[in-house]
Amino acid sequence: MKVSLDPALLRELTPQVLGILVRRGVEFAAAEDAVQEALLEAVRRWPDALPDDPLAWLVTVAGRKVIDEHRSASARTRREVRDHLEPVRGPAEQTDDTLLLLSRCCHPDLTPGSAIALTLRAVGGLTTAQIARAFLVPEATMAQRISRAKRSVSGQPFGRPGEVGAVLRVLYLIFNEGFTGEVDLAVEAIRLTRQLAASTDDPEIAGLLALMLLHHARRAARRTAHDALVPLADQDRSLWDTALIAEAVGILQGALARDALGEYQVQAAIAALHDDAATAEETDWVQILEWYDELVRIAPSPVVLLNRAVAVGSADGPLAGLKALEPLDPALPRYDAVAAWLHEQAGNLTEAARLYAVAAGRAPNLAEVNHLRRQAARLSRA
Repeated sequence: MKVSLDPALLRELTPQVLGILVRRGVEFAAAEDAVQEALLEAVRRWPDALPDDPLAWLVTVAGRKVIDEHRSASARTRREVRDHLEPVRGPAEQTDDTLLLLSRCCHPDLTPGSAIALTLRAVGGLTTAQIARAFLVPEATMAQRISRAKRSVSGQPFGRPGEVGAVLRVLYLIFNEGFTGEVDLAVEAIRLTRQLAASTDDPEIAGLLALMLLHHARRAARRTAHDALVPLADQDRSLWDTALIAEAVGILQGALARDALGEYQVQAAIAALHDDAATAEETDWVQILEWYDELVRIAPSPVVLLNRAVAVGSADGPLAGLKALEPLDPALPRYDAVAAWLHEQAGNLTEAARLYAVAAGRAPNLAEVNHLRRQAARLSRA
Protein backbone atom coordinates (compact mmCIF):
# COMPACT_ATOMS: atom_id res chain seq x y z
CA MET A 1 0.00 0.00 0.00
CA LYS A 2 1.43 3.33 -1.04
CA VAL A 3 1.71 6.11 1.54
CA SER A 4 1.65 9.86 1.00
CA LEU A 5 5.16 11.34 1.13
CA ASP A 6 5.38 14.47 3.24
CA PRO A 7 7.67 17.01 1.49
CA ALA A 8 8.14 18.82 4.81
CA LEU A 9 9.79 15.71 6.25
CA LEU A 10 12.38 15.65 3.49
CA ARG A 11 13.10 19.35 3.91
CA GLU A 12 13.51 18.88 7.67
CA LEU A 13 15.89 15.96 7.22
CA THR A 14 18.01 17.54 4.45
CA PRO A 15 20.28 19.69 6.67
CA GLN A 16 20.51 16.91 9.26
CA VAL A 17 21.85 14.41 6.74
CA LEU A 18 24.18 16.97 5.18
CA GLY A 19 25.50 17.90 8.62
CA ILE A 20 26.30 14.27 9.42
CA LEU A 21 28.22 13.77 6.17
CA VAL A 22 30.23 16.97 6.40
CA ARG A 23 30.93 16.57 10.09
CA ARG A 24 32.32 13.11 9.33
CA GLY A 25 34.78 14.51 6.81
CA VAL A 26 32.99 14.38 3.45
CA GLU A 27 33.81 17.41 1.28
CA PHE A 28 30.88 19.84 1.25
CA ALA A 29 30.05 19.81 -2.47
CA ALA A 30 30.25 16.01 -2.64
CA ALA A 31 28.11 15.69 0.47
CA GLU A 32 25.47 18.05 -0.89
CA ASP A 33 25.31 16.19 -4.19
CA ALA A 34 25.01 12.86 -2.36
CA VAL A 35 22.19 14.17 -0.19
CA GLN A 36 20.27 15.39 -3.23
CA GLU A 37 20.62 11.97 -4.85
CA ALA A 38 19.46 10.28 -1.64
CA LEU A 39 16.41 12.56 -1.54
CA LEU A 40 15.52 11.57 -5.11
CA GLU A 41 15.86 7.93 -4.08
CA ALA A 42 13.53 8.60 -1.14
CA VAL A 43 10.94 10.17 -3.42
CA ARG A 44 11.00 7.00 -5.53
CA ARG A 45 10.96 4.45 -2.71
CA TRP A 46 9.24 5.88 0.36
CA PRO A 47 5.69 5.95 -1.05
CA ASP A 48 5.92 2.14 -1.21
CA ALA A 49 7.35 1.71 2.29
CA LEU A 50 8.39 4.49 4.65
CA PRO A 51 11.49 3.38 6.62
CA ASP A 52 11.30 3.09 10.40
CA ASP A 53 14.14 5.61 10.74
CA PRO A 54 14.06 8.00 7.75
CA LEU A 55 17.15 9.88 8.95
CA ALA A 56 19.28 6.75 9.23
CA TRP A 57 17.99 5.58 5.83
CA LEU A 58 19.00 8.83 4.16
CA VAL A 59 22.41 8.84 5.85
CA THR A 60 23.02 5.28 4.65
CA VAL A 61 21.93 5.96 1.07
CA ALA A 62 23.82 9.26 0.87
CA GLY A 63 26.89 7.56 2.31
CA ARG A 64 26.72 4.89 -0.37
CA LYS A 65 26.48 7.61 -3.01
CA VAL A 66 29.68 9.15 -1.64
CA ILE A 67 31.42 5.77 -1.66
CA ASP A 68 30.30 5.17 -5.24
CA GLU A 69 31.96 8.42 -6.21
CA HIS A 70 35.20 7.13 -4.73
CA ARG A 71 35.33 3.84 -6.61
CA SER A 72 38.64 4.77 -8.15
CA ALA A 73 40.16 5.13 -4.68
CA SER A 74 41.73 2.25 -2.77
CA ALA A 75 39.59 -0.27 -0.91
CA ARG A 76 41.12 0.95 2.34
CA THR A 77 40.03 4.53 1.66
CA ARG A 78 36.52 3.33 0.87
CA ARG A 79 36.41 1.40 4.14
CA GLU A 80 37.50 4.51 6.06
CA VAL A 81 34.81 6.61 4.38
CA ARG A 82 32.21 3.93 5.08
CA ASP A 83 33.24 3.61 8.74
CA HIS A 84 32.88 7.36 9.20
CA LEU A 85 29.43 7.50 7.58
CA GLU A 86 27.59 4.59 9.08
CA PRO A 87 27.19 5.71 12.75
CA VAL A 88 24.04 7.69 13.54
CA ARG A 89 24.89 11.01 15.14
CA GLY A 90 24.61 11.61 18.85
CA PRO A 91 22.71 14.27 20.81
CA ALA A 92 25.58 16.79 20.83
CA GLU A 93 25.78 16.78 17.06
CA GLN A 94 22.03 17.31 16.76
CA THR A 95 22.35 20.67 18.55
CA ASP A 96 25.32 21.88 16.50
CA ASP A 97 24.70 21.02 12.87
CA THR A 98 22.17 23.73 12.00
CA LEU A 99 24.51 26.58 12.93
CA LEU A 100 27.51 24.79 11.46
CA LEU A 101 25.77 24.31 8.12
CA LEU A 102 24.45 27.85 8.04
CA SER A 103 27.92 29.14 8.87
CA ARG A 104 29.29 27.23 5.91
CA CYS A 105 26.57 28.46 3.55
CA CYS A 106 26.98 32.06 4.73
CA HIS A 107 30.77 32.08 4.47
CA PRO A 108 32.22 35.61 4.07
CA ASP A 109 33.89 34.60 0.78
CA LEU A 110 30.42 34.35 -0.80
CA THR A 111 28.39 37.22 -2.19
CA PRO A 112 25.02 37.76 -0.46
CA GLY A 113 23.20 36.34 -3.49
CA SER A 114 25.33 33.20 -3.53
CA ALA A 115 24.99 32.74 0.22
CA ILE A 116 21.21 33.00 -0.02
CA ALA A 117 21.04 30.50 -2.88
CA LEU A 118 23.31 27.98 -1.16
CA THR A 119 21.43 28.32 2.14
CA LEU A 120 18.08 27.71 0.48
CA ARG A 121 19.45 24.70 -1.38
CA ALA A 122 21.61 23.01 1.27
CA VAL A 123 19.81 23.95 4.48
CA GLY A 124 16.34 24.85 3.23
CA GLY A 125 16.00 21.79 1.05
CA LEU A 126 14.59 23.72 -1.91
CA THR A 127 15.31 22.54 -5.44
CA THR A 128 17.42 24.63 -7.78
CA ALA A 129 14.34 25.17 -9.94
CA GLN A 130 12.32 26.49 -6.98
CA ILE A 131 15.09 28.91 -6.00
CA ALA A 132 15.45 30.09 -9.59
CA ARG A 133 11.72 30.79 -9.86
CA ALA A 134 11.78 32.63 -6.52
CA PHE A 135 14.46 34.99 -7.82
CA LEU A 136 13.08 35.17 -11.35
CA VAL A 137 16.21 33.86 -13.06
CA PRO A 138 16.71 30.88 -15.41
CA GLU A 139 17.32 27.55 -13.68
CA ALA A 140 20.68 27.15 -15.45
CA THR A 141 21.82 30.52 -14.08
CA MET A 142 20.87 29.55 -10.54
CA ALA A 143 22.54 26.12 -10.92
CA GLN A 144 25.79 27.84 -11.91
CA ARG A 145 25.52 30.22 -8.97
CA ILE A 146 25.02 27.36 -6.51
CA SER A 147 27.86 25.33 -8.05
CA ARG A 148 30.25 28.27 -7.74
CA ALA A 149 29.15 28.79 -4.14
CA LYS A 150 29.79 25.14 -3.29
CA ARG A 151 33.26 25.32 -4.83
CA SER A 152 34.02 28.48 -2.85
CA VAL A 153 33.26 26.88 0.50
CA SER A 154 34.85 23.51 -0.25
CA GLY A 155 37.76 22.81 2.05
CA GLN A 156 36.69 25.38 4.65
CA PRO A 157 36.93 24.13 8.26
CA PHE A 158 33.75 22.67 9.67
CA GLY A 159 34.79 22.06 13.26
CA ARG A 160 32.98 25.00 14.82
CA PRO A 161 30.40 27.62 13.86
CA GLY A 162 31.51 30.73 12.05
CA GLU A 163 30.49 34.29 12.80
CA VAL A 164 26.82 34.23 13.80
CA GLY A 165 26.24 37.75 12.50
CA ALA A 166 26.91 36.65 8.92
CA VAL A 167 24.33 33.88 9.25
CA LEU A 168 21.72 36.25 10.67
CA ARG A 169 22.30 38.80 7.91
CA VAL A 170 21.69 36.16 5.23
CA LEU A 171 18.55 34.86 6.97
CA TYR A 172 17.19 38.41 7.21
CA LEU A 173 17.96 39.02 3.53
CA ILE A 174 15.98 35.87 2.69
CA PHE A 175 13.10 37.08 4.88
CA ASN A 176 13.01 40.47 3.17
CA GLU A 177 12.71 38.86 -0.27
CA GLY A 178 9.15 37.98 0.79
CA PHE A 179 6.85 36.02 -1.49
CA THR A 180 7.84 35.38 -5.10
CA GLY A 181 6.69 32.53 -7.30
CA GLU A 182 5.81 29.27 -5.58
CA VAL A 183 8.22 29.74 -2.66
CA ASP A 184 7.38 32.03 0.25
CA LEU A 185 10.88 33.10 1.22
CA ALA A 186 9.67 34.99 4.31
CA VAL A 187 8.10 31.80 5.65
CA GLU A 188 11.22 29.84 4.70
CA ALA A 189 13.46 32.32 6.54
CA ILE A 190 11.27 32.04 9.64
CA ARG A 191 11.43 28.24 9.46
CA LEU A 192 15.23 28.25 9.22
CA THR A 193 15.56 30.82 12.00
CA ARG A 194 13.24 28.77 14.25
CA GLN A 195 15.41 25.74 13.56
CA LEU A 196 18.54 27.72 14.41
CA ALA A 197 17.02 29.22 17.56
CA ALA A 198 16.02 25.73 18.76
CA SER A 199 19.59 24.46 18.37
CA THR A 200 21.49 27.32 20.02
CA ASP A 201 21.07 29.68 22.97
CA ASP A 202 22.07 32.97 21.37
CA PRO A 203 19.89 36.00 22.27
CA GLU A 204 20.56 37.63 18.90
CA ILE A 205 19.17 34.60 17.08
CA ALA A 206 16.09 34.85 19.28
CA GLY A 207 15.98 38.58 18.55
CA LEU A 208 16.00 37.99 14.80
CA LEU A 209 13.25 35.38 15.10
CA ALA A 210 11.14 37.82 17.12
CA LEU A 211 11.78 40.58 14.57
CA MET A 212 10.70 38.35 11.68
CA LEU A 213 7.53 37.26 13.47
CA LEU A 214 6.59 40.84 14.40
CA HIS A 215 6.94 41.99 10.80
CA HIS A 216 5.24 38.87 9.43
CA ALA A 217 2.28 39.41 11.76
CA ARG A 218 1.35 42.55 9.77
CA ARG A 219 1.58 40.87 6.39
CA ALA A 220 -2.15 40.61 5.66
CA ALA A 221 -2.58 44.37 6.10
CA ARG A 222 0.36 45.54 4.00
CA ARG A 223 -1.38 45.62 0.63
CA THR A 224 -4.84 46.35 -0.70
CA ALA A 225 -6.90 43.94 -2.76
CA HIS A 226 -5.35 45.64 -5.81
CA ASP A 227 -1.81 45.04 -4.47
CA ALA A 228 -1.18 48.67 -3.54
CA LEU A 229 1.13 49.36 -0.59
CA VAL A 230 -0.52 50.39 2.68
CA PRO A 231 1.75 52.42 5.02
CA LEU A 232 2.01 51.18 8.61
CA ALA A 233 0.00 54.10 9.97
CA ASP A 234 -2.91 53.34 7.60
CA GLN A 235 -3.04 49.57 8.03
CA ASP A 236 -6.15 47.78 9.29
CA ARG A 237 -4.75 46.47 12.57
CA SER A 238 -7.58 43.98 12.96
CA LEU A 239 -5.81 42.04 10.19
CA TRP A 240 -2.63 41.72 12.23
CA ASP A 241 -1.88 38.25 13.61
CA THR A 242 -2.13 38.81 17.38
CA ALA A 243 -1.06 35.25 18.23
CA LEU A 244 2.14 35.70 16.24
CA ILE A 245 2.77 39.05 17.93
CA ALA A 246 2.30 37.49 21.37
CA GLU A 247 4.72 34.69 20.51
CA ALA A 248 7.29 37.17 19.23
CA VAL A 249 7.04 39.38 22.32
CA GLY A 250 7.58 36.34 24.53
CA ILE A 251 10.67 35.34 22.55
CA LEU A 252 11.99 38.92 22.66
CA GLN A 253 11.46 39.23 26.42
CA GLY A 254 13.41 36.02 26.94
CA ALA A 255 16.26 37.34 24.77
CA LEU A 256 16.40 40.74 26.49
CA ALA A 257 16.48 39.05 29.90
CA ARG A 258 19.87 37.55 29.02
CA ASP A 259 21.37 41.05 29.14
CA ALA A 260 23.41 40.69 25.95
CA LEU A 261 21.81 43.35 23.78
CA GLY A 262 22.33 43.20 20.01
CA GLU A 263 20.99 44.97 16.95
CA TYR A 264 18.28 42.42 16.11
CA GLN A 265 16.93 42.54 19.64
CA VAL A 266 16.74 46.33 19.41
CA GLN A 267 15.03 46.22 16.02
CA ALA A 268 12.57 43.69 17.42
CA ALA A 269 11.87 45.97 20.40
CA ILE A 270 11.04 48.79 17.97
CA ALA A 271 8.77 46.51 15.93
CA ALA A 272 7.07 45.31 19.12
CA LEU A 273 6.21 48.87 20.12
CA HIS A 274 4.58 49.41 16.72
CA ASP A 275 2.66 46.14 17.00
CA ASP A 276 1.56 46.94 20.56
CA ALA A 277 -0.25 50.13 19.55
CA ALA A 278 -3.99 49.67 18.99
CA THR A 279 -3.95 52.68 16.64
CA ALA A 280 -1.21 54.65 14.90
CA GLU A 281 -1.91 57.58 17.21
CA GLU A 282 -1.17 55.44 20.27
CA THR A 283 2.32 54.48 19.09
CA ASP A 284 4.90 55.16 21.80
CA TRP A 285 7.29 57.17 19.65
CA VAL A 286 9.27 58.45 22.63
CA GLN A 287 10.25 54.91 23.60
CA ILE A 288 10.86 54.01 19.94
CA LEU A 289 13.27 56.95 19.68
CA GLU A 290 15.08 55.72 22.79
CA TRP A 291 15.54 52.32 21.15
CA TYR A 292 16.80 53.98 17.95
CA ASP A 293 19.39 55.84 20.02
CA GLU A 294 20.45 52.45 21.40
CA LEU A 295 20.62 51.04 17.87
CA VAL A 296 22.81 53.96 16.76
CA ARG A 297 25.14 53.12 19.64
CA ILE A 298 25.28 49.38 18.85
CA ALA A 299 25.11 49.30 15.05
CA PRO A 300 25.35 52.77 13.53
CA SER A 301 24.60 53.10 9.83
CA PRO A 302 23.10 55.70 7.49
CA VAL A 303 19.91 53.62 7.19
CA VAL A 304 19.50 53.50 10.98
CA LEU A 305 20.00 57.28 11.15
CA LEU A 306 17.43 57.76 8.39
CA ASN A 307 14.86 55.68 10.27
CA ARG A 308 15.76 57.50 13.48
CA ALA A 309 14.87 60.81 11.76
CA VAL A 310 11.32 59.47 11.30
CA ALA A 311 11.18 58.61 15.00
CA VAL A 312 12.49 62.07 15.91
CA GLY A 313 9.86 63.66 13.68
CA SER A 314 7.12 61.60 15.31
CA ALA A 315 8.30 62.09 18.90
CA ASP A 316 9.58 65.69 18.83
CA GLY A 317 7.87 67.17 15.79
CA PRO A 318 8.60 67.30 12.03
CA LEU A 319 11.00 70.25 12.25
CA ALA A 320 13.17 68.28 14.67
CA GLY A 321 12.95 65.34 12.27
CA LEU A 322 14.13 67.49 9.36
CA LYS A 323 17.03 68.75 11.49
CA ALA A 324 17.99 65.12 12.22
CA LEU A 325 17.91 64.49 8.48
CA GLU A 326 20.31 67.35 7.61
CA PRO A 327 23.63 65.51 8.20
CA LEU A 328 22.62 62.55 6.05
CA ASP A 329 23.48 62.01 2.39
CA PRO A 330 20.46 62.83 0.15
CA ALA A 331 21.55 59.98 -2.13
CA LEU A 332 20.53 57.45 0.54
CA PRO A 333 17.76 55.08 -0.59
CA ARG A 334 14.36 56.41 0.54
CA TYR A 335 15.89 59.68 1.80
CA ASP A 336 13.52 61.72 -0.38
CA ALA A 337 10.50 59.74 0.82
CA VAL A 338 11.39 60.43 4.47
CA ALA A 339 12.03 64.09 3.73
CA ALA A 340 8.70 64.30 1.88
CA TRP A 341 6.82 62.81 4.83
CA LEU A 342 8.46 65.18 7.30
CA HIS A 343 7.71 68.21 5.12
CA GLU A 344 4.10 67.05 4.81
CA GLN A 345 3.81 66.78 8.60
CA ALA A 346 5.29 70.29 8.86
CA GLY A 347 2.66 71.65 6.46
CA ASN A 348 5.07 72.26 3.56
CA LEU A 349 2.79 70.56 1.06
CA THR A 350 4.35 71.90 -2.15
CA GLU A 351 7.82 70.75 -1.15
CA ALA A 352 6.43 67.45 0.10
CA ALA A 353 4.72 66.80 -3.25
CA ARG A 354 7.93 67.59 -5.10
CA LEU A 355 9.96 65.25 -2.91
CA TYR A 356 7.40 62.43 -3.21
CA ALA A 357 7.74 62.71 -6.99
CA VAL A 358 11.55 62.63 -6.73
CA ALA A 359 11.33 59.60 -4.41
CA ALA A 360 9.07 57.82 -6.90
CA GLY A 361 11.73 58.21 -9.57
CA ARG A 362 14.27 56.51 -7.30
CA ALA A 363 12.09 53.81 -5.78
CA PRO A 364 13.42 50.23 -6.03
CA ASN A 365 10.19 48.53 -7.11
CA LEU A 366 6.92 49.24 -8.89
CA ALA A 367 4.77 49.01 -5.76
CA GLU A 368 6.77 51.79 -4.09
CA VAL A 369 6.81 53.85 -7.29
CA ASN A 370 3.03 53.75 -7.51
CA HIS A 371 2.58 54.52 -3.81
CA LEU A 372 4.87 57.55 -3.92
CA ARG A 373 3.27 58.84 -7.10
CA ARG A 374 -0.12 58.64 -5.39
CA GLN A 375 1.23 60.66 -2.47
CA ALA A 376 2.62 63.29 -4.81
CA ALA A 377 -0.68 63.52 -6.72
CA ARG A 378 -2.70 63.73 -3.48
CA LEU A 379 -0.71 66.71 -2.22
CA SER A 380 -0.66 68.40 -5.61
CA ARG A 381 -4.46 68.41 -5.55
CA ALA A 382 -4.59 69.73 -1.98
